[in-house]
Amino acid sequence: MNRQISLARKLRREQTPAERRFWVVLQPWRETGWHFRRQAPIGPFVVDFVCKREKLVFEIDGDSHYSAAGVARDAQRTGFLAGQGYRVVRFSNADVLGNPEGVFAVVVGILGEPGRAGRAVEAPT
Repeated sequence: MNRQISLARKLRREQTPAERRFWVVLQPWRETGWHFRRQAPIGPFVVDFVCKREKLVFEIDGDSHYSAAGVARDAQRTGFLAGQGYRVVRFSNADVLGNPEGVFAVVVGILGEPGRAGRAVEAPT
């Protein structure tokens, strides 16, 4: 577990531009009391963003996720997280950087409007 914690700390220090942008997308919820963690260890994995209250993981995927090996790793990771009760929502770097308004709209569909106490009806991923 110490290895995952060290890796998570390193990844938080070295965020990608898309991860920094997504953190800004989450800001309205964070300002109203939602707690998100960046680069958080869950089991053998370090997830990009997690809201433990909602058992929700957001992954921001770069080019390496779209190779055959990347798809297989992601399927294994998603299977593990789902087995722990987490829902995994994935966005590509291109989505986050090129269409942050659309990404925001998807997050609203999942979490509801920022500041809303309850959970929204789950949007398809």
